[in-house]
Amino acid sequence: MAVTYPRKILNKIGPREVMSEVVKERKLQVLFLNSYRFNEQRSCLELTVLMEALNGKPRELVRDLSRHISDEARHAVWLTDLLYDMGEEIGNPEAGSYIDELNRLFDKSGDDVQREDGLIAVLASINATEKRGCQAFSAHIAALKKAPASEENDRIRETLEKILPEEASHVSWGSRWLGRIAARSPQHRVRVNAAKRKYAMIEHAAFEAGMDITAGAELRRLGNLVEIANTMPVWERPGYLLERLPQALLSQDLQKSRILAFRRAWEEKPEKLVEQFIPMFLQGLQNLRPSLASTN
Repeated sequence: MAVTYPRKILNKIGPREVMSEVVKERKLQVLFLNSYRFNEQRSCLELTVLMEALNGKPRELVRDLSRHISDEARHAVWLTDLLYDMGEEIGNPEAGSYIDELNRLFDKSGDDVQREDGLIAVLASINATEKRGCQAFSAHIAALKKAPASEENDRIRETLEKILPEEASHVSWGSRWLGRIAARSPQHRVRVNAAKRKYAMIEHAAFEAGMDITAGAELRRLGNLVEIANTMPVWERPGYLLERLPQALLSQDLQKSRILAFRRAWEEKPEKLVEQFIPMFLQGLQNLRPSLASTN
């Protein structure tokens, strides 16, 4: 069975590079922590909807999902307590969320989980997002270990270190279920591998949409949409693209993220806006051509 891994942002910026910068600025680190908290919280809702759609069958999967929800709720509590004790806000992300973007990019493949293809789609999507979570937490922990020691950073690292093993177990859980389905026949293996590639693309597009605010991001979003559409039957592609095209090219969340980043740079140090933010923003013009998703 094919193994898929999360891609780098613009296929060149890795999570460790991102997190090494995030831990240097408290406000930025708080934004990431609150994003983690919100995603864990929202996952409980998404998984509950899935459980209800399964309506008790298969029994083993419903039991596993129930445990998964319990883990995600516990992670949300730990992160909420952490931010509360830090004296920070625990509201919804200002510029939209990763899970909202995922839901915008999903097609109808996973709508009917009573059908085998629908169940494969849902399991592949969960597996892709859990891999990203492991990658992010692992990179964040590594960056904190290299950052100057402080009581607050130690508390953040300890919280993430409690969450990471359970996130890794979620990846293993999803891989086992997909492997079990793939083992039924060569046809099942083809369908599972195709779903893993497709949802790895969707997950990457959603993640990059939240991270890439540089010039040309709209065109890269469009390129990601085309990649995803190319995994679908030909007759479904026009409808998928047309429905999501306005959000890709005219995203309010993208513009809000740009304004918030601009304001943060200006309020911190006006010279930082000219020396760092504007060159970083314009550098996006060097990456207008989206690269194809890679799988191993």
